[in-house]
Amino acid sequence: MTPLAGLIEGKRGLVVGIANEDSIASGCARAFSAGGGRLAVTYLNDKARPHVAPVAEAVGAEMLMPLDVRDDAQMDALFERIESEWGGLDFVLHSIAYCPLEDLHGSVSNCSREGFAEAMDISCHSFIRMARRSVPLMKDGGCLLTVSYYGAEKVVDHYNIMGPVKAALESTVRYLAAELGSRDIRVNALSPGPLQTRAASGIAFFDKLIDDARDRAPARRLVTIDDVGNMAVGLVSDAARNVTGNISYVDAGYHVIA
Repeated sequence: MTPLAGLIEGKRGLVVGIANEDSIASGCARAFSAGGGRLAVTYLNDKARPHVAPVAEAVGAEMLMPLDVRDDAQMDALFERIESEWGGLDFVLHSIAYCPLEDLHGSVSNCSREGFAEAMDISCHSFIRMARRSVPLMKDGGCLLTVSYYGAEKVVDHYNIMGPVKAALESTVRYLAAELGSRDIRVNALSPGPLQTRAASGIAFFDKLIDDARDRAPARRLVTIDDVGNMAVGLVSDAARNVTGNISYVDAGYHVIA
């Protein structure tokens, strides 16, 4: 029996950000399912659906819905269906980030106004929009989770403008935690070490980042999407009922090294 069995039995959760079976959100979805969670899963568009649908099937997702977070109508439709079919919601995982490549690969000082605005909207403000729609459904409390990275706290070579964007996301976590705590809604961020995902492949010299993380982390190893999923289950479970406003590192200890 998996150590996660029954930890979140019957809890209803929305998972946003699965691109394929190797996504951080996929590792989290598998862990949520192993813990007894009931899941709704989203996919970006028709092109992405064939890559997401097998993951959704494997975790027994009860809903599979399209969601481009820039489309308010799609987001409204998603939460309306959740309310109609489930009547409530216990947790949300927001695992999406985007920046136009020319701005991601360029210097911070040369980031375009449009690129910065798009990166902030998709990577950060979309979490606020999800929180706004989730709160009325979390009648008995709940947990909102997002995904950050160490580049929000310290300068990481080639992470560029996504550092300030993730810093804004982490600050949003803290402010939402303070705002929603009286409603028993907890807000936390996962901060994994570098992982070989499709999203990460857009970062320049990513292989060097991976090698550095493996060499410098106290545990001398890389983490996996399943490691991140295990932490996610713990955070949405009742065992973490007094954990909110945290940035939870899952990086084999890399963040403690100067």
